[in-house]
Amino acid sequence: MRVRFGSGFGWLWSAYAVSTYGTWIAFGAFPLIAVRVLHSSAFEVALLEAAGLAVAAIVAVPLGPWVEHRSKRPVMMAMDLVRFLAMASVPVAYVLGLLSYGQLLAVSVVSGAASIAFTAASGAYLKHLVRSDHLLIANARFEGTSWVATAAGPPLGGALIGLLGPVVTITADALSYLLSALAVLRIRGGDVAAPRDPATRLRGADLLGGWRFILHDRVLRCLFLNSILVGGLIMATVPLLAVLLLGDHHVPAWQYGLAFGIPALGGLVGARLSARLVRRYGRHRVMTVSGWLRSLFPLGLAFIHPGITGLLTVIVVEGLLITCMGIFNPIYATARLQRTPADHAAQVLTAWSVSSKLVQATLMVIWGVLATLTSPLSAITVSGVLLLATPLLLPKRTHSSDPGVSDAVTPN
Repeated sequence: MRVRFGSGFGWLWSAYAVSTYGTWIAFGAFPLIAVRVLHSSAFEVALLEAAGLAVAAIVAVPLGPWVEHRSKRPVMMAMDLVRFLAMASVPVAYVLGLLSYGQLLAVSVVSGAASIAFTAASGAYLKHLVRSDHLLIANARFEGTSWVATAAGPPLGGALIGLLGPVVTITADALSYLLSALAVLRIRGGDVAAPRDPATRLRGADLLGGWRFILHDRVLRCLFLNSILVGGLIMATVPLLAVLLLGDHHVPAWQYGLAFGIPALGGLVGARLSARLVRRYGRHRVMTVSGWLRSLFPLGLAFIHPGITGLLTVIVVEGLLITCMGIFNPIYATARLQRTPADHAAQVLTAWSVSSKLVQATLMVIWGVLATLTSPLSAITVSGVLLLATPLLLPKRTHSSDPGVSDAVTPN
């Protein structure tokens, strides 16, 4: 089904696309610079990843209410400019010989917090810009773009680093945020901001508004718990897979890149199938089946072994997992927006992002300790086993409904 969204959506999609490609081109740039330029230890590299996520999430907590009561396009442009300045400071400091580990950590925090605020504002604006019955198709386009960038960005970034040096991809990422801000600037039409009494000051309780709304809606609560646990358990294994493949199994870097680049194309396939499957089988059924499948496939990583067959195991398992995620993610993102009133969207999305990043950072540290005490493969296997229980948190439909996009999802 072809839907015409108008130029406003086109520019918003363009802003998302260019910044997403920039992010994935620069994927792994900070750890690379920390190791090769600053000669940081393995612990410092792990701390850079985990602390950047956690501190950025904490810093972003007060941004939810702030974004909620402001026009969303100026917020998006402001966050893009913040990210541009933060990322651009790295190549400048590198050229001047002033780059430090502390600066990388500060940039990681600032850009991470700004990204959370941008995501909240853009999600709220998407709800304003697109009709409710077209949100699934819109979210599928964003999802497909994300997975194509995931597949193409890291190999391109690696080639650029090989040709032009360690900070070139960070420069490209910085410029992508500037282009994103220009795309948002081109959007014409209305904006959205929740009303607020100017005489009323922001209270501490307002900071928890997004979490309160999520926890009081049983469907959102189920989706929330499922998504942050699945994301956390999957992300906890990413560094361990790098150690297992690159260290223990001595997989060449280019093969390692292919092992995660090729499966990402499954996300594009899943995103393109998502709306079609919903129209045919109903939203609840598709979300449930894809939600169960994405929890089953990661256990296949427990069978990784040295050699080409082990590498093919990673490609097949990751490909199946990412295809299911490509189907599931637009459906759950649409249900989340449809169940959230416009005047709560920014706070809900901020709370969601903050929680996801905090859980990911925490589980990365825990799984790092677990891998140290046992082995990377054992820790990866534990994650796969725990993922098997996560579909029990998915919402359950309690009555039959039309198998279209508006298929109702009701809680357990």
